[in-house]
Amino acid sequence: MSRKRPPDESDELLARLGSLTAQARERAELQRSRVELALALQRGMLPRDLPVADGFRLAVRYAPACYGLNVGGDWYDAFTLPDGRIGLSIGDVQGHNIEATAFMGQVRVGLRALASVTGEPGDLLARTNDLLLSLGGDLFATCTFMRLDPATGLLESARAGHVPCVWATADGKSGIAEDEGGPPLGVAAGVTYPVTRYRLTKGGVFVLLTDGVVEGPSMSVDEGLDQVVRLAGIAAVAGLEAGSLASAVIKGAERVGHEDDAAVLVVGHDGLLGHDGLLTGPPRIQP
Repeated sequence: MSRKRPPDESDELLARLGSLTAQARERAELQRSRVELALALQRGMLPRDLPVADGFRLAVRYAPACYGLNVGGDWYDAFTLPDGRIGLSIGDVQGHNIEATAFMGQVRVGLRALASVTGEPGDLLARTNDLLLSLGGDLFATCTFMRLDPATGLLESARAGHVPCVWATADGKSGIAEDEGGPPLGVAAGVTYPVTRYRLTKGGVFVLLTDGVVEGPSMSVDEGLDQVVRLAGIAAVAGLEAGSLASAVIKGAERVGHEDDAAVLVVGHDGLLGHDGLLTGPPRIQP
């Protein structure tokens, strides 16, 4: 009568390693599928085309985070309002997962839908905030919304807990927009969002961005904003196209050492028409 030989320890070890390898492969495949789904959601929710207006140029650049599941909720948008003016928005949703991406879609669609009722930036953010609170949920979003009048160059801006914009004029002046702002969207009910008015003059630029562009482990937000101010100032003086400035800003985001999305939206007044009518200081209009 034969006896079964006890399994060799090396065979047992190889079997365990094979099982662990298979499990790791399954987890990696699941993670990859989730990242691909989040990226597809992002691409589907961001606008394919930007509005066109005589004398003005819009440009966007977007770099989604692809570290593990850190794919989330940064967005940009630009669309024509019912009165012919242009709405510009940029924002960042708390979190970096599929839920954040879906919430980003809710915010962006909500802004667009409510903009058909009111294009006034402060009122629009307040209504969007109330809408998000009525939907429930634990996420919130920071956002800047601007309304551009191509006929006059007037920019009206309201900010909900978001990083400030950067401006530059063709005569060499540049800086960080000084608007008061309010809390993020989806945090508290009954809040108001002050509106600040600027004049975008010929050759000038405004740069809207998310914190992934200017803040990370290797750079503070103040250092990051100063970097964008320098780039915008150089671009305005040199008469660079909006797309070239947007590319330079998103390239500079590599220095912050972040694992976050990064979005840039540049609006520029076409300097080819001449550099007359420039402001002598920050392009802010007192209410």
